[in-house]
Amino acid sequence: MPGLSYPTLTDGVVALRPWGIDDVDDQLAAFADPVFVRFSDWAPDTRDQLVDRLQEVERARENGLGIHLAITHPDTPSHALGEVALSGIDDTNQRASVGYWLSPAARGRGLASRAVRLIARWAFDELGLLRLELTCGPDNPGSQGVAVRCGFRLEGLLRSHMAFKGGRRDSLVYGLLPGELLS
Repeated sequence: MPGLSYPTLTDGVVALRPWGIDDVDDQLAAFADPVFVRFSDWAPDTRDQLVDRLQEVERARENGLGIHLAITHPDTPSHALGEVALSGIDDTNQRASVGYWLSPAARGRGLASRAVRLIARWAFDELGLLRLELTCGPDNPGSQGVAVRCGFRLEGLLRSHMAFKGGRRDSLVYGLLPGELLS
């Protein structure tokens, strides 16, 4: 898939937009959160690491391999609340992986579910994808709840699925097909 254009996505409660250099401080604060650190295998310590990440995700978008979008409130689009992303876009098999995170103050209000629904609908309708996958740790009930509320179905446990913090981690794998997305 050639480069992806940034979509304009909102449901009136959340809006998705490209990340920018002005978001680095908000990201750095969110990535220092103990909950984020617990469930992520990457937590940057410096602005330079985040600037490098912005450049990496931009290259992935330009190559049609992924897109990372800031989750915002439509009335305050300059303040990022978190991220929703499609990664590993596989044109041949018409699938991609979904990922997301929220800053501590944004959790518990259904914002991640709304953002996942927006990007999933876009992935199915505009990119023509036929499957979305989502993985998370078995000890991450928040992420599991987002998956279920959006219509993802638990498909199994991948034992010793990935390198994680010097060891290995199991992952739950969820799948979503176009007709299964819940409103």
